[in-house]
Amino acid sequence: MTLTQIKLEKSDYSMLMNDPSITSRQCGDCPIRHRAVCARCESDELERLDQIKYYRNFEAGQTVIWSGDKMDFVGSVVSGIATLTQTMEDGRTQMVGLLLPSDFVGRPGRDSAAYDVVAVTDMVMCCFRKKPFETMMSETPHIAQRLLEMTLDELDAAREWMLVLGRKTAREKIASLLAIIARRDATLNMAGMQGPITFELPLTREAMADYLGLTLETVSRQVSALKKDAVITLEGKRRITIHDFNRLLDEAGDDSDGGMLA
Repeated sequence: MTLTQIKLEKSDYSMLMNDPSITSRQCGDCPIRHRAVCARCESDELERLDQIKYYRNFEAGQTVIWSGDKMDFVGSVVSGIATLTQTMEDGRTQMVGLLLPSDFVGRPGRDSAAYDVVAVTDMVMCCFRKKPFETMMSETPHIAQRLLEMTLDELDAAREWMLVLGRKTAREKIASLLAIIARRDATLNMAGMQGPITFELPLTREAMADYLGLTLETVSRQVSALKKDAVITLEGKRRITIHDFNRLLDEAGDDSDGGMLA
């Protein structure tokens, strides 16, 4: 497939550019470039991707895609955070995953979305038109290999999360979630894990309770306990400082930096 063939059709391009949620950005300025699906792409491959990509802004609370809806794009979270939620026939819902910066959204080869994807914070996504992206996957080993690695990492994380939800105490669950977010934030900023780590907690305590299978009161109590024990410092409701990451891992019941914390 040539560059001309994978360019947006004129009508589609005009429609996208008239959408106020669409923004533009250069690949070289992308904060997730070193972790995203395009991390190993050469300059010519990036040029091809550039022909089929567009950026979208989502406000906190906005639905990116509903489960079962046709999904004509795939993409990566550039900034912000989203939830993956599944709804049962009787209306009960369960948050089954978080999408953090550099995480991939959508599945090549599948026409519809498997989960509701909802932005928890203001979010920017780098989206790719699905059919051209699938073509590039078959022709570009760098993309296919990187996507496989990300999928396997996600599988490892899901298995680790089963342990968190099934066997860990409330305190360990809170510490585990804080460790995940801290590790990802440090990785994206290319910062080490030594010394104090400060980040903005992207989830409300209500969302944390939903994701961890705890009550709001339990989440608040355990966060306060971690603060009292000097494991974390809390400024306001969201700004967290971790003074000793290894101690946080101890609180999480995890003495390794396995897949869940990647």
